[in-house]
Amino acid sequence: MGLMTGDEKHGPAATSTLDVLWVLYDQVLRVTPDRVDDPGRDRFLLSKGHGPMAYYAVLAAKGFLPADWLPGFGSYDSPLGHHPDRTLIPGAEIGSGSLGHGLPIAVGTALGLRAQGLDDPAVWVLTGDAELDEGSNHEAIAFAGPAGLERLHTVVVDNSSASHARPGGIVARFEAAGWSAVTVDGRDHGALYAAFTAPHPGRPHVVVARVQPRQT
Repeated sequence: MGLMTGDEKHGPAATSTLDVLWVLYDQVLRVTPDRVDDPGRDRFLLSKGHGPMAYYAVLAAKGFLPADWLPGFGSYDSPLGHHPDRTLIPGAEIGSGSLGHGLPIAVGTALGLRAQGLDDPAVWVLTGDAELDEGSNHEAIAFAGPAGLERLHTVVVDNSSASHARPGGIVARFEAAGWSAVTVDGRDHGALYAAFTAPHPGRPHVVVARVQPRQT
C-alpha cells in the first residue's frame, strides 16, 4: 500500500479492510489470475469501493495486476482509480464506490448462479458499517435470508463510522432476517478464517469484522 502515493481521502476506509481482504484472497477465495473468467470461480464484490487501496495492493500481491501499476494510483492515465473499474482492473467483478450497491448485486449474483445450476461457487461481498445505512442494503438483507442463499457471504468491516448504529445492532439486524452471523476481531487472521469458513447450511452468512483503522 505504501507504493500508492496518490491523494486518497479515504485512507482509513482502505486500511480497515486490509486484513479481511488478505485472509479472503490468501486462504478462502477460489479464484486466481488464470481463473477470472471461469464460471466455477468464487465471486468477490468490493462494495466498499470508495477506499480501494488495500484491494489494489492485495490484487497486486496475488498476481492479478502488475505491482508497477501501484505508484500511479489515482493519476489521470492510471487504471487504478479512486473507485475500482471492472473494465480496467483484472479480477474485479464490479465497479463500485457508490454506497449501497454491492450487497444487492451480490444477491442477484447468487440468484443467477443458482438459476444456472452453479451451486459450488461462493459469492462474497465486502461492505462497511456506514454503508448499511443505505435502504437498498436493508432490502437485500431482508430478501436473502428467506431465499436461503447459502452461497452468499457478506463481510461488514465495522470501523465505527456509521451515523445510526448501536453495539451489536449489525449482527442482530442480519439474524432477524434469517442469516447466520458472527462478530470477530477484524485484525485477527485466525479468527477471520474460522468465521469465513464456519458452516451455515441453508442460510446466507455474515461476518462483522470490528477494527480500528490503521493510519497510512
